[in-house]
Amino acid sequence: MFALHRARTLIHLSDQGELAMDVISLLKADHKKVKDLFEKLEPTTERGIKTGTEFFRTLKEALDAHAYIEETYFYPVLEKSKATHDIALEAVEEHAIVKELLAELDELPKDDESWGAKLKVLKENVEHHVEEEEGEMFKKARQVLSDDELESLGARMEKAKESQLKQAA
Repeated sequence: MFALHRARTLIHLSDQGELAMDVISLLKADHKKVKDLFEKLEPTTERGIKTGTEFFRTLKEALDAHAYIEETYFYPVLEKSKATHDIALEAVEEHAIVKELLAELDELPKDDESWGAKLKVLKENVEHHVEEEEGEMFKKARQVLSDDELESLGARMEKAKESQLKQAA
């Protein structure tokens, strides 16, 4: 096993010799990807329905997979500790709002006049959620989980995310 510690970001070689990230690095990478997708999607609201539909589908798949791995693996672990219990429960509730907005956007015709407004509300909700995770939650998670736990959780979540994205494709 090779490990590189840099600003408490752990990257290692897995048993199969592949690079793997700790859970926080994995989630931060997802956050960046989603932010980039929102930036690509916003201009398409006027540019073209087909392009917007494709970007939205990619965004929805990324958010669905991200929520799945957080709710299945990360939040249950955090709920066990008093220091992270409440913030994990709040995050689950924030996911419920995001899922509802995604479902509404998915059903709404992309040329509907309210689609862009609803997309903006989705983006604002996701940004708020990311700020809370990257601010308070991840700091507390590092306090209650060891480096080995963060690494193991990251590896399991990365595999689960890949599986979710394959199913969505």
